[in-house]
Amino acid sequence: MILSSLLKSEYPDEKFEIQPLSGGDINEVFSAKSDRNYFCVKLNSASRFPEMFEREREGLKNLENSNTIRVPKTLKSGIFEDKQFLIMEFVEKGLRTNKMWQNFGEKLAALHQCSNSYFGGEKQNYIGSLQQNNEQLTSWAEFLIDQRLEPMLKMARDSGTIEATELARFSTFYKYIDEFWPKESPALVHGDLWSGNYLPATNDEACLIDPASYFGHREMDIGMMHLFGGFDNELFNVYNEFYPLEKNWQDRIPYNQLYPLLVHLNLFGRSYWSSIYRIIAAF
Repeated sequence: MILSSLLKSEYPDEKFEIQPLSGGDINEVFSAKSDRNYFCVKLNSASRFPEMFEREREGLKNLENSNTIRVPKTLKSGIFEDKQFLIMEFVEKGLRTNKMWQNFGEKLAALHQCSNSYFGGEKQNYIGSLQQNNEQLTSWAEFLIDQRLEPMLKMARDSGTIEATELARFSTFYKYIDEFWPKESPALVHGDLWSGNYLPATNDEACLIDPASYFGHREMDIGMMHLFGGFDNELFNVYNEFYPLEKNWQDRIPYNQLYPLLVHLNLFGRSYWSSIYRIIAAF
């Protein structure tokens, strides 16, 4: 087994018990436990998704360096034979307690207060298995259109998932983005914050995993969190105590869901178009 050989090459003096982990639909994920260490290891093709784990490791480090919310500590990444790998600490699961939701809300608010002078990131990264553009721009409207919505619409159009004639309403939507979203400083966001990308850890902590991080509008994380559910209202109540969202933020949730819905359209097919079209038509 390639993982056994990898671990032997990296930790020659340790013997690991290896178990597959569920939950990932892109990567192979395993736990690896020895007398000295307890790891989570992710494997994928080195050629199919170039530098995916390098970008993930950088995203986790960016979140960790914010000193706000917990993420797994990354230990090693690289290529072994024909596989890319990422070795991280194994996070022990805890319970979804009311205290955990409160801590989650407070620390997510702190994360979103980490800022800089541009929207975007240092490098292109991934959201799921799709490459994500991160050209640094000073306008949220320009970034949302050019780096988020348009690349996904072009991908769907080029693949034949949608027709060019179905895109007409987006041009009208684009004209109002600048006035529709509140003017805020770029926020450090997780970027793919659905319920499968956090773990209830011990000590009433929430631990974020699998980031697609960049500096964006913080409401993008909030919209994604509402897309498929799985987050207690207490989280948002506490978040709003520490970093209140601007007026009418609930009304903007569907528009902050357009990008992840377009990602799902390109990953999983035409069935997501009806939700996208309803949002644009209602606007």
